[in-house]
Amino acid sequence: MTRTAAIIGGGVIGGGWAARFLLNGWNVKMYDPNPEAERILGEVMANARRSLPGLMDVAMPPEGELTFCATVAEAVEEAEWIQESVPERLALKHEVLAEIQTACSLEAVIGSSTSGFKPSELQEGAARGGQIVVAHPFNPVYLLPLVEVVATNAEPAVIEKSRDILTGIGMYPLVLEKEIDAHVADRFLEAVWREALWLVKDGIATTEEIDNAIRYGFGIRWAQMGLFETYRTAGGEAGMRHFLAQFGPALKWPWTKLMDVPDFDDELVELIAGQSDAQSGHMTIAELLRARDDNLVSILRALKGRDFGAGALLVAQDKRLAEGTLLGAGVDGFEDLSQPLLTLNRAVPIDWADYNGHMTEFRYLEAFSLATDRFMEIIGCTKDYIKAGASYFTVETHIRHVDEVLCGEVIEVRTQMLLGQGKKLQLYHEMYAGDRLLATGEHFMLHVDLESRRPSEPSEEISAAMAQITEAQAGLGYPEGAGRAIRKPA
Repeated sequence: MTRTAAIIGGGVIGGGWAARFLLNGWNVKMYDPNPEAERILGEVMANARRSLPGLMDVAMPPEGELTFCATVAEAVEEAEWIQESVPERLALKHEVLAEIQTACSLEAVIGSSTSGFKPSELQEGAARGGQIVVAHPFNPVYLLPLVEVVATNAEPAVIEKSRDILTGIGMYPLVLEKEIDAHVADRFLEAVWREALWLVKDGIATTEEIDNAIRYGFGIRWAQMGLFETYRTAGGEAGMRHFLAQFGPALKWPWTKLMDVPDFDDELVELIAGQSDAQSGHMTIAELLRARDDNLVSILRALKGRDFGAGALLVAQDKRLAEGTLLGAGVDGFEDLSQPLLTLNRAVPIDWADYNGHMTEFRYLEAFSLATDRFMEIIGCTKDYIKAGASYFTVETHIRHVDEVLCGEVIEVRTQMLLGQGKKLQLYHEMYAGDRLLATGEHFMLHVDLESRRPSEPSEEISAAMAQITEAQAGLGYPEGAGRAIRKPA
């Protein structure tokens, strides 16, 4: 059964929440009195549809249904998760939270996107304070996984449900039992922001120079290792203790102005705004947002390949999405072996696109290689089998490009086994977007002993699996596109 989330307030953050839930298969009911709300959310959804599915290496569930509601009560009445994302005014939040609790289920979780208010402040005067938690995300919500869940006075069942729901939509709930103004992450940002303001005001550095110091230096380290783990490595073989002994005394030096804030007078505002225009004015905000998302997807996918940092969360989410699908099944998991087997089902990520805006040539080979790897798993050539000393090596490949594959399209690869006997394995892949044939790939492989690096006979289990598929697919015939080669010009 499809689950339902309610989003109260559809600005940048509320729209990001809606996109995150919708693209993970939840229905979303949205309330926002802004007459431009549908247009604003439509732009957020376009960016999210282009970027989020490409983070995953399996297909995401069918997109949920979006409904705009005329009242808060209508939006929340069926919701399991309710996200309040109204402006940062405590009186307004109290008013909206009271309206939510009048109409919502007693079992619903009410999360607030507040970046500064503590849960105890939000819960003041509430009918059921234990139902309300801070659920503070980071923009763009549909790509960045962190959610600070500040759970002061929350009921244990609410905390547990918060963990389960947020993890289920691919986010990382950082549950904080002690509250503090601005939570944890924004306090770091505030410290860096204050220092940056002074550096600009005092003429030490421009906005662009400060941004370059971050994105070309420590920002890259922080993206994959955080603060303390980064400094642990800075201590060399002796680790954190050596780092603290070496650099700890510097904390007493007058380097920081954290306890002092420059006045936001017209002169400073114009200085910062003018430098920002000079730095980024050649791009529209829409262009900057797309560049941001493209860059984040590329960084996150690189971390995913290393199964490290935020990338490890994506690896875990892939496993959750694959559960219960044929993408996790062996040969006995397919009810019908008589048809080509589903070996790949995923969206085309941003980093697979070329300068023409469609999938570049070598990514076809990558997609078909992933399909081949999946077929090998189906017949029993798993990671454990390979680790034990045997595998398949590709001898020859032929790819036909039939139609364009655009960035963001969901592709499926279905695989027919043309030959599976003894040392030989010949596969024919067809790539589709819906019913549209995009490409075909034909691959001939030999089973190899990894110690001798010579062809060898596969295990009895693999031979039996290939025989089972051979018998089941005997009626398919030889595909029209198989056996092709590029002919010599006359």
